[in-house]
Amino acid sequence: MEHETKKELSAYRFESAAECIAAAKVLFSIESYKGAVNRAYYAVFNAMRSVLALDGIDRKRHSGVISEFRRLYIRTAIFDESLSDTISEAFRLRVGGDYEDYYVISKDEVADLITDAEVFVQAVKEYLATV
Repeated sequence: MEHETKKELSAYRFESAAECIAAAKVLFSIESYKGAVNRAYYAVFNAMRSVLALDGIDRKRHSGVISEFRRLYIRTAIFDESLSDTISEAFRLRVGGDYEDYYVISKDEVADLITDAEVFVQAVKEYLATV
């Protein structure tokens, strides 16, 4: 993949991340907590994919994207290690909300996740501005 094409794909994926954060906030405001968690997770997921696009990396499974991002960007201290916790929490809550019957997500958990997802997306935005 050519450099400009990688940058374009990265920008497209980052825009998806930003849209997901906005959607998470709307869903939170109408007390659709499972939906808000889903969108917050996908904000983080799409942000990770936007960074990986610059390296020409994509994986078919979510776990593959997460693993590559952690290996290349968190373990090497390009991104703060605390972002790994955000990934884990977003994934845990999204899987519970999307796939488990009677899964309860509290308002506080959702609010915290949205805040953490915003921090994650902002960190990616700042990184993308430097490359």
